[in-house]
Amino acid sequence: MFFHNVLYFFCFAFKASILSKNSSLITVNEVNLKTYFNLKKHMLLHSKVISLLVFSFILQCSSVPEKSKVLKVTEINSSENTSLTDVSALLEQYASLNQISVLNWPEFEYQPKVSFRIAHCNNQIWLKYYVEEKSIRAETTKTNGSVYLDSCVEFFFDPKQNENYYNFEFNCIGTTHLAYRAKGAKSTYVAPSIIEKEIQVKSSLGATKFKEKTGKHTWEMTIIIPATSLIHDPNIQLKGLSSKANFYKCGDKTADPHYLSWNAISSKKPNFHQPKFFGELIFE
Repeated sequence: MFFHNVLYFFCFAFKASILSKNSSLITVNEVNLKTYFNLKKHMLLHSKVISLLVFSFILQCSSVPEKSKVLKVTEINSSENTSLTDVSALLEQYASLNQISVLNWPEFEYQPKVSFRIAHCNNQIWLKYYVEEKSIRAETTKTNGSVYLDSCVEFFFDPKQNENYYNFEFNCIGTTHLAYRAKGAKSTYVAPSIIEKEIQVKSSLGATKFKEKTGKHTWEMTIIIPATSLIHDPNIQLKGLSSKANFYKCGDKTADPHYLSWNAISSKKPNFHQPKFFGELIFE
C-alpha cells in the first residue's frame, strides 16, 4: 500500500504539471465558461490529492521504527578466578566483535572507531572495548565521579526488561561510575565500596590520570562485572537470561564531543538514559 501511494503521487504530480502548463493557453474565447470552470475544478482537486499524498508519504516514512539489535552473549567455560589478562584473551578467542557506530545526533558528527566483545562466565559479564580516537582525556579518578566528561565507554543493562537498569560507565583509565535507575525514578549510586570490591577493570592506558592529549590514540579496556554487583536483583542468574542493554562511547569535555551508541536512539538531544531504545541481550 505504501509504494502504491508513492506511485499514485508521482502519476498525479505529472498530470497536474501538464494541466498547469496548458491552463495558460486556455481562454474564454476557446472554450465555453462551463468547460473552463470544470478544468479549474479538476486542477484544484488534483492539487488537494497531491497534498494529501505528500503528507501520507512523509508520515509513513517518519513512522517506520528502527529495528532493535539482538546480540547473543556467548558463555565461556573457565575457572572462577580467571585473571583480566586471561579474560581479554578468551574474549578475543570466543566472542564476536560488535560496533558502537550509530551517530544519533548529526550536530555531533565526530565518530571515533569503537567496538566491543561481550561474554559471560561463572555468573559474570565479561566486556572488552576497543577505541581509536583523535584525543584522549582522563581527569576523573574518584569512583562514581563524572567519568562521562572524559574519554568514556558505557554499558547500560536492564536485566529483567522492565526499564529498571544499571548504568556502568568507565573512563579510559578505568575509573568506574555505577548507578541504578528504576523506571520513573531518579538514579541512585551503588556504593563505591561495592564497586571497588566487585568490579575489575584493566585499561591499556594504565590508571594514572592525565589532561587531554591530542593526536591519534588507541586504547583497550577489559572489564569483569559479577552478577553480585547487580544489588537490586539479588540471586540473579545470567545463564539463559533474556535482557536489554545498550553500549555507548562519549566524551563530553574532549576536544571533539561525541555520543555514539550500539543500538539507535531517537531523541532531539543526546541522552543515553532511554531504556526504550535498548537492544536485546540473550545470554546462552
